Amino acid sequence: MSFIEPASNPVPEVALSGVSRRFDDTFSLQNIVFSVAAGESVVLIGPSAAGKTVTLKTIAGIFEPDAGSITIRGNEVIGRSEVERIKLARLGILFQKSALFDSLTVWENITFRLRQTNRLPKAEAIELARSKLVSVGLSEDTALLYPVELSGGMQKRVGIARALADEPDILLLDEPTSGLDPIMTNVISDLILENVRKLGATVISITSNLDAARHIGDRVIMMNEGQIVWDGRADELSQSGNPYVDQFVHKTTDGPIRVGLN
Repeated sequence: MSFIEPASNPVPEVALSGVSRRFDDTFSLQNIVFSVAAGESVVLIGPSAAGKTVTLKTIAGIFEPDAGSITIRGNEVIGRSEVERIKLARLGILFQKSALFDSLTVWENITFRLRQTNRLPKAEAIELARSKLVSVGLSEDTALLYPVELSGGMQKRVGIARALADEPDILLLDEPTSGLDPIMTNVISDLILENVRKLGATVISITSNLDAARHIGDRVIMMNEGQIVWDGRADELSQSGNPYVDQFVHKTTDGPIRVGLN
């Protein structure tokens, strides 16, 4: 379901062209080509080892591709430092399992990157963390807790708060609802929608939950074995006519997706 009106600017917010990446002589990504308009939400789906997380980490600059081009607002970002990338567009990142630092308090987790790059004073950092916690439905007092004191759903919310701390132009979300029950999945999806609307951000996310994909995505890209096999509107998932999508949607072993692929 669309929740953001894409901007009229013809230059894509993010564009990948011919992106490939090998690990141990095996392709994780093969000639990946897609673009995302400003304000658009694109969801990556696919089986395990399809290349979804590698794609997200390559956009974020954690991995460098072996070939191809990645641009943000028309500017090539391959080879640029994180500081240089931030000058082009602020990135907010939420990886699977939230990846919170156990030894840091919630407020320290939320403002970690800001304190590293902007040398944000402690008092300002705590106040910022508290405001972001409220925006994801948690109390301000949560700021002083440690991750081990939080439930799974609360950790997900803190991860989202951290991704939103810098008021990003582009949000990269890896399985933001994984491990949550259906009710909490809807709660987290709604929080993402609400905060992204406020920011007007561009979103590239990964989910294995097709209901969440339809809920937060304007567009869905299906990947399999490091390649894109379908790219279409989120509301077309159930009637795509694509054998890969049909097999994935109906959760069957009969189809082109190789079951048990590592």
